[in-house]
Amino acid sequence: MNTHTIDTSAPVISADAYDTTAFYADPDAIATVANTTAPDAVALPAEGASTAELLAAAQEAGRRAVPAPLAETALVARPLLRRVGLPVPDGPLSYAITPELTIRYAHPATSAVGSAGCSGDDDTLLVTGTLRRVPWARVATAVIVLATAPTGPVLFTLTPDQAILTPGTDLAEEPRDDLHLAALEVPAAQVRRISPELLDEARLRAALARSALMAGAAERCVDLTVAHTTARTQFGRPLSRFQAVKQEEARLIEEAALVCAAVQAAATPLDTGGAAAHFAVAAAKTQASASAAEIARIAHQLHGAIGITRLHPLHLATTRLWSWRDEDGDETYWARRLAQSLSATTLWPALTTTP
Repeated sequence: MNTHTIDTSAPVISADAYDTTAFYADPDAIATVANTTAPDAVALPAEGASTAELLAAAQEAGRRAVPAPLAETALVARPLLRRVGLPVPDGPLSYAITPELTIRYAHPATSAVGSAGCSGDDDTLLVTGTLRRVPWARVATAVIVLATAPTGPVLFTLTPDQAILTPGTDLAEEPRDDLHLAALEVPAAQVRRISPELLDEARLRAALARSALMAGAAERCVDLTVAHTTARTQFGRPLSRFQAVKQEEARLIEEAALVCAAVQAAATPLDTGGAAAHFAVAAAKTQASASAAEIARIAHQLHGAIGITRLHPLHLATTRLWSWRDEDGDETYWARRLAQSLSATTLWPALTTTP
């Protein structure tokens, strides 16, 4: 795969400066920032890449704070489009999984039952509502939307220029935009009716993609912290030689390792589907979100005041951890889903069986 880089003089790009053309000069490449925090480009995985390879790429993107929607494109949007038989556009893709839209059929079928638009002669939709905090919407070639129509779950695609876009950002200044739809007509060719199982798979994919990004950011916190405590001296010896620092550093490494292990363990179950996928992904996102605060706390504590400045690369990892912790379901949401899949007879086998 080809890659390209964008050189900047600052360690972070303002959310208003993202440019689709610049990031995707080559539709099969994904860009990153060439500086001390992200020295190399991360290639968008090939079409036939396995889930494990996609997770590894997303994890590396999270570690390098890649300013582009690699995980959203490779782990969520592209696989879902292939599953439903819709064409996969070139360039960056995003997604929105929302129950908040008002959807009716644009060409109502004649029926004495239900309101007008509750069924249609074809699958052309009229969609009204707001897609909130869509990741990278302003730079996306297309947004994959999963919602509920009168006849059940549907997946359809739209382009950001079909909506009124209200720009927004997360704590890391990554785009999180609102897309306002006012009776948008979505042609039947861009709509697919899907099963509740595929809708649930979309939620699992989104959560696992976010977990992989968090695993990478956690690794970055470890790398930066170990380098800092090794190089920084106090009272004539490196910080890493002090017992209290060693203990906190060990705790940091442990939390990051837990997140990485949980993400890696979910790759095969996601391909298999079923209860195993629910358990593995719920465990991964629960662990990633639960560990985020502790990882960021230790990293900042051991860095001291320098770690909170915008000139230091630590904030590129910790602000992403704080933001991603709540996206695609926080630890409370996924812990409940995890518990719902277990019983007294299935708990021990689930904990002791290798996926």
